[in-house]
Amino acid sequence: MSPAFATRETAWCPGCGNFALLECLKTALNELGLDPERVLLVAGIGQAAKTPQYVTSHAFCGLHGRALPPAAAAKMANEDLVVVVSTGDGDTYGEGGNHFLHNIRRNVDIAHFVHDNQVYGLTKGQASPTTDIGQVTDVQVTGNQNRPLNPMLTALAAGAGFVARGFIGDREQLTDLMKAAIRHPGYALVDIFQPCVSFNKVNTFAYYSKRVYRLGPDHDPSDFAAALRVAGEFGDRIPTGILYQEQRPTFHQRHPVLSAGGPLLDRKRDPALVARFCREFV
Repeated sequence: MSPAFATRETAWCPGCGNFALLECLKTALNELGLDPERVLLVAGIGQAAKTPQYVTSHAFCGLHGRALPPAAAAKMANEDLVVVVSTGDGDTYGEGGNHFLHNIRRNVDIAHFVHDNQVYGLTKGQASPTTDIGQVTDVQVTGNQNRPLNPMLTALAAGAGFVARGFIGDREQLTDLMKAAIRHPGYALVDIFQPCVSFNKVNTFAYYSKRVYRLGPDHDPSDFAAALRVAGEFGDRIPTGILYQEQRPTFHQRHPVLSAGGPLLDRKRDPALVARFCREFV
């Protein structure tokens, strides 16, 4: 039997790390045995955000940096959906930084896969929030002057219950991380090193391959202090794997309306009441 999640023709550059990431995503969805009709892929704008257009499932592509609000809304309306957000480092940590932080606080049950190539890959290679300080780009011709954001430390400090990092050069681990994130009840972040072959000649496949290493069995992902230590390790050695995981009450479980009566989508609606509310906003 052929896999349920098929790929459509893509528009990515030859050699783009998104190809491997897409294959890992499809593998994860297939191995979880999910029905494409139950999966919603949500994105904003960017090369990473094209991912939902290339997979056989429900899809929504919104504004730059605005993937999380519609993803959260869809999950609130239909809690039976498996909601996966696919965005880039600029889309998530730059334009979408505010939504990133507050969805962590809400803990809506969403798996968020960030394609982190440390550059803006759609808008011709300017520095992104994760670009190294001093790195020269076509826009930052004298070098990036801003300190890079550490997404792992940021997510941990904001209270995320699932924080992980992967690399497309380790497809087995990345697929397992994606499956773990989708299974996790609540917001789950996987930051994924995915080289941009066109606009980032520094953070290449070889660059990451020399630096990343798998967290071993001695790392306890339930230990917050240990998670902070490995999250701060970014340089000659960069850890991959689940840095931190703790189950916390989700937004649905805490909300008095959402936690009772099943999905909003299936609940009885009063058209007259909806019409009255609409008239009040005219």
